[in-house]
Amino acid sequence: MKHEPTIGMQLHSLSNMNRRYIDNNSHKQLFESITGTNGWIIGYLDHNRDRDVFQKDLEDAFSITRSTVSKVVNLMVQKGLVERSPVEYDARLKKLTLTDKSLELISYMEDDRRKHEEVLMQGFSEEEKQQLSEYIKRMKNNMKTALSELGIEDCCPMPKGGRK
Repeated sequence: MKHEPTIGMQLHSLSNMNRRYIDNNSHKQLFESITGTNGWIIGYLDHNRDRDVFQKDLEDAFSITRSTVSKVVNLMVQKGLVERSPVEYDARLKKLTLTDKSLELISYMEDDRRKHEEVLMQGFSEEEKQQLSEYIKRMKNNMKTALSELGIEDCCPMPKGGRK
């Protein structure tokens, strides 16, 4: 009797394949020191240039802990990819901004992101893409609830409007 892999196992496998694809994309040689996570953060900052973005926003957007965001951002600052800048309305807050170095890479990264999305979604109808997105949101909500029940409240905040 054949054993069917669980959804969790399939998602983990897909995540590994995603990481491998991103780490070996066609423009990787142009930005060797940038990890896949750095790329996602640069893309997020680029798409949110019209507002101030803080580390808390990255926690929410990527469902990662405060300490992980802090480590990643510190390394990105060291690599010259982002800067922390004070905001006029609250001296305690430091917004994250892209540097000239990361701005030069955005068009390459956007091209790689588009190709990656095309590979992932090949053969899916628009309706299937929408359904898949909704299923993933529901799984994330389920995991947030389960983690909350374990007393892990702030490990992975939901993006604004994430819980229905």
